[in-house]
Amino acid sequence: MDTKTTDVVLNEVKNIFAAHLEKQSSRKTPERFAILEEIYSRADHFDAESLYIHMKNQNYAVSRATVYNTLDLLLSCDLVVKHHFGKNLSQYEKSYGYKQHDHIICADCKKVVEFCDPRIQQIQSMMGELLNFKITHHSLNLYGICGNCQKKRELEQESDGAERKVKKKKTSS
Repeated sequence: MDTKTTDVVLNEVKNIFAAHLEKQSSRKTPERFAILEEIYSRADHFDAESLYIHMKNQNYAVSRATVYNTLDLLLSCDLVVKHHFGKNLSQYEKSYGYKQHDHIICADCKKVVEFCDPRIQQIQSMMGELLNFKITHHSLNLYGICGNCQKKRELEQESDGAERKVKKKKTSS
């Protein structure tokens, strides 16, 4: 996304968030808007604790509670999405102005990769028609082992095999 588009999106999400805070009779604090800006400047998935630490390292005066409460507010107005990728840790990502996408997650290192395949949209539309559903959204998470972790496993197996050969040689001598 170019800078102009990023600025437009950021202004739109600020306006949406301000309206939501007014509707909820919540205060429009600079800390809440700093958290919103930080989230919309990121290109990755993040957990609340890493966001809090990053904000503290950038010298923002935010508390852990403010980060968690702001994330809840952003969830309630659909400006962020919360994911559970098979761990006990919730991860978030910005959602306004971004296309539907899906995720593939490494079961070893927990790396998350986004992908978009138009065939999934076609299946979604077809199933909605076939089963008489108006599909509003979907979530698809695929789990596997990434290339780096596959190599790591292969090296560990080779190392284990070499160790067994050495042990076998010693015991047979």
